[in-house]
Parts: sequence; C-alpha cells; structure tokens
Amino acid sequence: MPDDLDGSGLTQHARRASMLWVAFGFAALAVGAIGAILPVLPTTPFVILAAFAFGKGSPRLRRWLVNHRLFGPAIREWESEGAIRRPYKYLACALMALAFAGSALAGLAPIVLAIQALCMIPAAIYVLTRPAGRPVECVAAGDGAADTKHEPQ
Repeated sequence: MPDDLDGSGLTQHARRASMLWVAFGFAALAVGAIGAILPVLPTTPFVILAAFAFGKGSPRLRRWLVNHRLFGPAIREWESEGAIRRPYKYLACALMALAFAGSALAGLAPIVLAIQALCMIPAAIYVLTRPAGRPVECVAAGDGAADTKHEPQ
C-alpha cells in the first residue's frame, strides 16, 4: 500500500480535510442548537451550513441531519426550492432590527451603525425575497404531492 493512503483508501490529506469538514459541521450545528434556545441567534442558516460541511466530510452525518425530525425539513426546503418559511423570514428580520436598535441604544459609533445597516438591509431583502416553501402541515406529512401548495411570498 502506498505511503500516502490510510486504511480507508483516502490520502492522509483527504482524510484530514474530511475531519476538518466534519469538525466545522459540528461547530455549525452547535451554534444552530444554541440558536434554538437563544432568540437572538438564528438556527436555520447554521444547520444548513452544517449539512453542507457534513456533505464534504461525512455523507453519513449529512444523511442523518437531512433526515432529522427537527432540522431536516428546513434543509430539504432550502436545497430543493431555496425556501424559507414565512414565520422565520419575519423572525430573522425582527432580530436584525432588534440587533440594530440595540447597537444604536448602546451608543455605537455612526460608522459602525452604517456598516451594520449596509450588511443587514441586503440580508433582510434576500431573506424576504426567498420563496416561502410549503405550509408546515404539508412538510410534516412528508407527501410529495403537496409541492403545488406553496404559500405566497
């Protein structure tokens, strides 16, 4: 067996890269889990990021996350339709506004507030212009026939 292969058939470099992707995936998932508890931290973007990282490092972990009861529907909707459910759109925008208001109340420098606004406004526009996805009851039922029942944006 060549020196650059380990027992899995991967080069040592590929094995290290895979381990880094898995570690990054777990870090993103941990931040997403914290976001499920703390209202100022979003969950879904970190879970989607974790699915991406797991896809690079461990197909098994990616399958587990995509099929997860809580996290799976948001990942599948994002990957198939680029969709964000309406309540989460509003929550994301409200939290951005709250963070901006907190920064203003804290007396941050006007340049910092301007940079925040320049980042948050396009982010809010992006979130609000994504499709709304299927209603929750259609996703929970897991039937593919509900694909035509999208909520309007």
